[in-house]
Amino acid sequence: MSDIKVTDETTHGAYRVEVEGADQPAELTWQARGEARIADHTFTPPAARGKGIAFDLVEFMVKDARDKGFTIVPQCPYVAAQFRQHEEWSDVLADTPS
Repeated sequence: MSDIKVTDETTHGAYRVEVEGADQPAELTWQARGEARIADHTFTPPAARGKGIAFDLVEFMVKDARDKGFTIVPQCPYVAAQFRQHEEWSDVLADTPS
């Protein structure tokens, strides 16, 4: 797996990584909402699934949030599941109204 590339268009963006043997990159996309980023979709090419690539993208977003000072709204089911399993990420979990 190569390095994760960050695309930040202010209102939206993605974390992408090229995957050897796949014709598409793995990605985690987001939309901005104030000081938060809504993690709305993850994709891993079928040939690369089960190798922890989607987890690496979520973990990278968490580190990026800590470095840049934004919070994360885990709208994507995969991202939400990872946040439930990793309580140590609660510092970057956005407060959402009930």
